[in-house]
Amino acid sequence: MGKNQLSTKTIVAIGIGAAVFVILGRFVSIPTGIPNTTVETAYAFLALMALLFGPIAGGLIGLIGHALKDAIFYGTPWWSWVIVSALVGFLFGLASRKINLDEGRFGAKQMVSFNIIQVIAQAIGWFFIAPMLDILIYAEPANKVFVQGIVAGVSNMVTVGVLGTLLVAAYAKTRTKSGSLRVEK
Repeated sequence: MGKNQLSTKTIVAIGIGAAVFVILGRFVSIPTGIPNTTVETAYAFLALMALLFGPIAGGLIGLIGHALKDAIFYGTPWWSWVIVSALVGFLFGLASRKINLDEGRFGAKQMVSFNIIQVIAQAIGWFFIAPMLDILIYAEPANKVFVQGIVAGVSNMVTVGVLGTLLVAAYAKTRTKSGSLRVEK
């Protein structure tokens, strides 16, 4: 297989990841009181999948999952936010270069790195890019979309910071630490 091709395992992970993103986005999200803005647990799962499968998979899971969720439940994708979900997934995946979960290590240093990266990624996406695209694509009022972006960004940062960190830590504990004498069965 060529260096730039996705493995079958990664392609399957993208499909499953997108499906789980849709399910979490529909059934495990909490209204914020701001129109069309919810606390999304899907981003914690997106973070885990992006760390496991890398930036391309993370970006595609965010893109496909968010587009499908919007199309199924709202009739049409809201492309400005779909694009940001893809970007955030891609940027989460870049963290996989600093955090190798297959080694079973996700201690304080990795948790801090992961959370710095996720906060920066989401701040760029939700505080700036999503509102700007809402204005450019949909001619939405600036005051409305910046409030939505800030609320979505902060809630996603907290969700990924808490739930995402717990998910990633739980996954890391299932892996054999490099240098360990434990034998995989």
